[in-house]
Amino acid sequence: MSLLSVRGIVKTFPGVRALDGVDLDVEPGEVHCLLGQNGAGKSTLIKVLSGAHQPDTGEITWQGEPVMLGSPVDALRLGIATMYQELDLVPGLSVADNIFLGHERARFGFTRISQARAEAARLMARLGHPDIRPSTEVGKLSAAGQQLVSMARALAHDARLLVMDEPTAALAGEEVDNLFRIVGELTADGVAVVYISHRLEELRRIGHRVTVLKDGRTVGTGLDAAATPTADLVALMAGRKVETVFGPRHDGHARPETALAVEHLTRHGEFEDVSFTVHAGEVVGIAGLVGSGRSELLETIFGARKADRGTIAVQGKPLGPGVQAAVKAGIGLAPEERKSQGLLLDLPVVHNVTLASLGRYAKLGFTERAKELDDAGASLRRLDLRPADPRRIVRTLSGGNQQKAVLARWLVRGCRVLLLDEPTRGVDVGARAELYRLIDELAATGVAIVLVSSEIPEVLGLSDRVLVLREGRVLADRRSAGLTEAEVLDVILEGSAA
Repeated sequence: MSLLSVRGIVKTFPGVRALDGVDLDVEPGEVHCLLGQNGAGKSTLIKVLSGAHQPDTGEITWQGEPVMLGSPVDALRLGIATMYQELDLVPGLSVADNIFLGHERARFGFTRISQARAEAARLMARLGHPDIRPSTEVGKLSAAGQQLVSMARALAHDARLLVMDEPTAALAGEEVDNLFRIVGELTADGVAVVYISHRLEELRRIGHRVTVLKDGRTVGTGLDAAATPTADLVALMAGRKVETVFGPRHDGHARPETALAVEHLTRHGEFEDVSFTVHAGEVVGIAGLVGSGRSELLETIFGARKADRGTIAVQGKPLGPGVQAAVKAGIGLAPEERKSQGLLLDLPVVHNVTLASLGRYAKLGFTERAKELDDAGASLRRLDLRPADPRRIVRTLSGGNQQKAVLARWLVRGCRVLLLDEPTRGVDVGARAELYRLIDELAATGVAIVLVSSEIPEVLGLSDRVLVLREGRVLADRRSAGLTEAEVLDVILEGSAA
């Protein structure tokens, strides 16, 4: 008997049929992988299973009995816990408070702080991170640390079904291994896992069966995760055959002129004495573990963090402090945390896209709305945003389409230097191919691109040159041609300069 069975689930929002007859069966003790392009309905299905959304029609059964998940509390009581891709933690509360939020350790109306912290410490140790203290404020943790707190909260519910949405997106290699170890322990105890990831190699490592969604419908279910060819999975997701995503790099598009020059840039405790140049049309990739200073380096170049020492120049002109100076000089940033750092979620797509170019649409104290909509719409069509409606509220878009909205902002701005921090995080295979082509097209027009990615094959496939950061220092600066993943890993893990 299936632990969970979903039949004919339909969910409609104004103007959008997000789910259009989804079927899914999950067995006890299995890792059931859920695949689909951004906008395929995965996030909506997750919210139905978590009780956050109620379906219009269809049936959900739990151990053969029909159930109504009217709220997240109903799902948790049943034994369904959900880890969302965009973490729903409270930054101002401690690790222990976040783990037990909503089911506090209390007696006679008083919270038992010592008990909660002791249990939180045990959960963090189980996750391989006893160094994360239960009393630490969650907002002070790294993205990877916050992801681990989210995992601990799910484990604290003694769930029988754990839904994991892109759980490795902010994790480094060793932390991913830790996660997979925990998943193995859970499934050995009979816990079922619904696992969503765009990294197909992860599905091969831990998955048992696969269900594929497209346009809100189930197009394949019960597929063997190990035996089903990647090409077949991608074809189901895309509705077409998708060719190799990395285009031929040849000799790249680099031009003689230097677009970005970074000299001895230092921010104590994050990175030290970083120097590199990027030519117009060149793509420079930065590889390194989470915590190596990659994101902090990009944010400092963009002016969001203040450097302690060093200089930055754009096209030979020294860059002043602050984000405004960077944008004026022609630098754009697509940050790793797009929701908290890159988007105004409750505004329409058009306003997010034109945010860095507002002066272009101001005339005699009025905004030229028609021109603003035209420019935003052109960029959105180029990125194949779905739905391509510039008036749509950004919060209602899928994660991948939100990322496209961030990139569209810099297409409209026409920046000279583009900083991309994990640009394909949470983006499906088909959309990744589109983004890869866009990066190559931008480089061909002379845009200098600095790319940070946790996926070494992505760094090697997209970049002309690769910088390897370890503990805030550049240990390698090499041409990507002929460079192997093993060689990059050797520098990252062993710390030997190359």
